[in-house]
Amino acid sequence: MKQEKKTTGKGIQKRLASIAIFAMLATFLAYEVPTIEIAWVTAVLLLTVYLFAFEIVDVDVAAFSIMVLLGLTDFLAPVMGLEKGLVDPKHLFDGFSSNAVISIIAVMIIGAGLDKTGIMGKVATFILKVGGRAEGRIIPIISGTVAVISSFMQNVGATALFLPVVSRISARSGLPMSRLLMPMGFCAILGGTVTMVGSSPLILLNDLILTSNTALPPAQRMETWGLFSVTPVGLALVTAGILYFVFAARLVLPDIKSVSSSMGRDTMTYFRDLYGIHPSLSEVVVPDGNELVGKVLGEVEVTYKVRAIGVKYSGQESIVGPGSVAYDTRLEAGMVLGILATTNRVNEFVARFKLKKRTQLRSFAELLAPTKAGIAEVVIPPGSDLVGKSALDVWLRKVYGLGLVALHRDGETLRAGDHIRNMPFHTGDTLVVHTTWENLARLEKNPDFVVVTTEYPREELRPKKVGWAALFFSIALSMVLFTDIRLSVALLTGAIGMILSGVLKIDEAYQAVSWKTVFLLASLIPLGLAVEQTGTAKWIAEQTLTVVGGMPVWVIQAAVAVLSTFFTLVMSNVGATVLLVPLAVNIAIGVGADPAVFALTVAIATSNSFIIPTHQVNALIMGPAGYRVPDFMRAGSIMTVLFLVVMLVMMNMVF
Repeated sequence: MKQEKKTTGKGIQKRLASIAIFAMLATFLAYEVPTIEIAWVTAVLLLTVYLFAFEIVDVDVAAFSIMVLLGLTDFLAPVMGLEKGLVDPKHLFDGFSSNAVISIIAVMIIGAGLDKTGIMGKVATFILKVGGRAEGRIIPIISGTVAVISSFMQNVGATALFLPVVSRISARSGLPMSRLLMPMGFCAILGGTVTMVGSSPLILLNDLILTSNTALPPAQRMETWGLFSVTPVGLALVTAGILYFVFAARLVLPDIKSVSSSMGRDTMTYFRDLYGIHPSLSEVVVPDGNELVGKVLGEVEVTYKVRAIGVKYSGQESIVGPGSVAYDTRLEAGMVLGILATTNRVNEFVARFKLKKRTQLRSFAELLAPTKAGIAEVVIPPGSDLVGKSALDVWLRKVYGLGLVALHRDGETLRAGDHIRNMPFHTGDTLVVHTTWENLARLEKNPDFVVVTTEYPREELRPKKVGWAALFFSIALSMVLFTDIRLSVALLTGAIGMILSGVLKIDEAYQAVSWKTVFLLASLIPLGLAVEQTGTAKWIAEQTLTVVGGMPVWVIQAAVAVLSTFFTLVMSNVGATVLLVPLAVNIAIGVGADPAVFALTVAIATSNSFIIPTHQVNALIMGPAGYRVPDFMRAGSIMTVLFLVVMLVMMNMVF
């Protein structure tokens, strides 16, 4: 108790100290800035950073509070010494209708639609097949794939698209989502620097260059950049990001257990503690010429106390559930069996017949994943047609899709070695079975069983809708890449198409949206407006550049990059680009540097947003992974420095 009080006391002291520092900075700014408006906006900026860094409240609550505070400045303007509020009340809620926020809602719905058809499950299966379950192999595959996709579509769209994939990989591999989502998100941001259509600042850059050219003499006018002009720099950044997480993941990534990553282990623990059973899933292959070829599966199972719950014939698809495995199934050469038994029993079985045991699930990785199948309890109720009949009599596994693992009767748990398949069922018998969740949901309507297990993933896939999902995703992607239509409209076309075609129900579409993310981003947009409209951004830029004005060109370019990085943390990357490109062009001309390169420096550096979750991608992954702001600060601070170093080195080498 004393230790807890001591720890709490230290926390309070830390917060009081930080509040004192914040108050002193605010007081200092009141005397140092040119206008009272800039002083107040800078104070609000510091307050925002303070709330985010010390997590006084949840980040979405903090952002919403800042938005309300900006709205109140219109009422409190006379007291604050202002002529009007820091943000026009008519534009206070513009964030909720902004292009970025509506786009995020749309891509979440599109991603959910693709996942509902099973496409994302197949992608996850492929990644697991290639990368196995090793974190060091899965991270590069996921991150590299998302980076490539992000180079041709908005990075937040690529991230939302892969969220279901990472969720499935987490559930099947046992790796927490917190170990996978941050590398994926960071590389999605980095992927936006690979082409000139990969991020909003780069898309906007050529228009800003043409605008700047109108004010420049012909000899100083800049050429616009081509689609792949920035590719060498972008690829170097993506490579650096992947290598960073491959080698530093153990040090910088949090290990936050999520429901999906612990689902399979928690279920097994429950049955181990309650019934004393220790089942595990394994895959074994029957080689050519093996003595098992031609034998009846049921007899082999009884003799060696193993249970096959899935089967794959050579050259055919894997099958589990009703109709897949029967007692009288004859073993064939090349057949793959999904075996449920204790590790010792499986090893004895494999050694006895010289079978090939795979180190991980391959043929059944998708079908027997914790999100698709697992251990469950069902009870034989009074009046059931199964009373008096055995599992063998009713072909329990083949007809009902239930692999009998144990039978609990009169306080005693009987296992496979007790010949439970031959025992007639009694009223009240509890059957511990392995089955697919889809099959278990069907059994809830069967009067011969009472399903006790209710907490399991009830995933209703719609594989027949895959054509519609692919069509509307392709339409949305084509509109983004090949038309000038507003991004939000293009993505909403795909989202509403998913709903109208029945890929998603409207309630499922609402559930697919992370409203925490929506409120976080929408609430921060008014702060960006205040920073721009009051002249705060311009003042900070001028003060910073005044300090480095007489230094070498590469130092000035680095200062521009650092300034762009700072602005993209506290305002939209588009707003930072619009504000800083004209300044960067004028500075470059003044020091005899290439203005187009300085403009490109701004457009790339505004993607350097990793320290706090203000970037749309970071906000999107924060909730599902359970990240906190300190997690971003720990991993993102190193990534920010690495980004600046790699970008500046590559730009000076290439340009």
